[in-house]
Amino acid sequence: MRKLIEGIVDFRNRILPNCRDTFAELAKGQNPDVLFITCSDSRVAPNWFASTNPGELFVIRNVGNLVPPASSVPSVNESDVSALAAVEFSVLKLNVAHIVVCGHSECGAMKALAFPTDLETTPHLKSWLHYGEPSLDKINRGISLDKKLSRENQLSQINVLQQIEHLKSYPFIQEQLDQSKIEIHGWWFDIAKADVHSFNKKTNRFELIE
Repeated sequence: MRKLIEGIVDFRNRILPNCRDTFAELAKGQNPDVLFITCSDSRVAPNWFASTNPGELFVIRNVGNLVPPASSVPSVNESDVSALAAVEFSVLKLNVAHIVVCGHSECGAMKALAFPTDLETTPHLKSWLHYGEPSLDKINRGISLDKKLSRENQLSQINVLQQIEHLKSYPFIQEQLDQSKIEIHGWWFDIAKADVHSFNKKTNRFELIE
């Protein structure tokens, strides 16, 4: 906590004087261009590696960057509705033009999904990771984008594409896509190299963003 408090004081004393006008303008409302869906992992910092300013990203963070599919809504856990509410709000109220689903390497959620040895002690986590099981099923059937990666990293990449499919299962998302009002992108963050890769449909691979 001490480090957090010192950071707040440093922000107020050193950084804020140069951006007071920015925050004064942001107080009037938000107009983000991108809905960014990523993992809660503390090592993943989208505003940092994408060099974005406050107000530019509407961010959803949860364990494993998961999106419950439309078919699960009638029985969806009450706590799971949060992700869906944020998607609806950003797309239908804030009119974002892009959605990015960003997974990452060495993801604890993907490791827990791939090797579910300790999930009995974390029932809520086990329930939430249910939305990643279609990704695991694909890995178990030999589907991979890069066989050179570890099992959990292969799963992490496949999971990005699976969660995009979950997004597309919602009629309001499909309608926005059909009308070319939004674009959906799949990204993957390599923590060790601090590199961001984007999925290329033509090559069926995640390629370094340059």
